[in-house]
Formats: sequence, C-alpha cells, structure tokens
Amino acid sequence: MRDTIIPIVAPKHAHDPAPHHADEAAPPRIALTRREFLRGSGVLVGTLAFGSVFATLAPSRTWALEMQGFDTHQGEVLLAFTRQVFPHATLDNAVYALAVKDLDTKAKANPAVHQQLADGVSKLDAAAGSDWSKRAPDAQAKDVAALAGTPFFETVRSTAVVSLYSNAMAYAHFGYGASQGDGGYLYQGFNNLSWLPDPPAIDSGPIPKDN
Repeated sequence: MRDTIIPIVAPKHAHDPAPHHADEAAPPRIALTRREFLRGSGVLVGTLAFGSVFATLAPSRTWALEMQGFDTHQGEVLLAFTRQVFPHATLDNAVYALAVKDLDTKAKANPAVHQQLADGVSKLDAAAGSDWSKRAPDAQAKDVAALAGTPFFETVRSTAVVSLYSNAMAYAHFGYGASQGDGGYLYQGFNNLSWLPDPPAIDSGPIPKDN
C-alpha cells in the first residue's frame, strides 16, 4: 500500500448553497500518512475500483476514513450492514464510508447511540459466530432483513439514506447533475428519457428559461 492515502470526509449535501461540480466527486486532494490516520480510534481503508468514476478523478485510488467513536472492526461491520440495507453492486465502498462517518459522528456525540450501534455490531458477530463483515452476502442479507424495524436498523437506515445519496460522489456515480445554475436539473439530464415519447408542450408545464 502506498504511504499516501486520500481521506474521506463528508462532502456537501444537496441542501448546501454551493453548486456541485463533477470534480467535487473526488475525495479531497489532501495527502496524509498512515501514522496521522491511525491516531483515531479506528480507520477504514479501501481502494477504488478501476472502472469507478472516482478512479479517474481522485489523485490516488486508495482512500481512508478515520473514526473517533468506533474501532476498525466496528466500522467494517457498519459499512457491510449499510451495503445490505442500500445495495448497489457498482457503488464504491468509499461512498458507503460516508454513512459510517456520519454514524461515527452521531455515536461520538451521543453515548446512547454509541452503545446501540456497538451492541448491534456485537449481536451480528455473535449470530455469525465470528466477524459478521466476512459473512456470505446472502447470509448477511437474511440477518439484515431479520433486524428490519429495530432501533439499530433504523439508526443505520435513517442516517445512511441521507449520507449515501445527498452528496457529490453519489451524484457522479448515478449521473445526477444536482443543482447547477438557474433551472437546475431541467437542463442537466431531466430530459434524457428516451424510452417514452415527449409529452405535448401544453402538458409540460412552464419552463423557467421560457419566462
């Protein structure tokens, strides 16, 4: 592994006033050494897939997430659990790490949340008889389904649904243009639908550019 790694930090969300551009999808161009990262309680490290849109944007294919509330194992289990709740086969773990980052922030600020998530990880490990993050994906899916509706599941789900989809990295992966100037997505892919005929102009509603 190279000594220089790219830190994963929470990017701007959709409600932030600053516009999102394609180059914002890459992790920030800040080089930190492994020693600096390992000062935290735990660290997640991964590599961007060769075919990933982020691999062409980031200065390094290696990413890392420093955690203050969880150890490395807990972070790995939470990341794997989040992947099962919101499965996207081609979405890089670097994006799922954003959910772990937000969970870690909540856990650090609220001891009750920390205990709930730590207990959830312990129960998953106990059910697997070892490290739950190494469990077969189909077995993981069954375990996650069995926990649907529990406080642990809902904390992960309600956090991850924002962390995963309301950020520039996800926009780049899914091809969403976000808010880019007047008209926003009306001129950034909204009309790319090709498998239905165009509706009559009278049924299309007003378009800001035409006013």
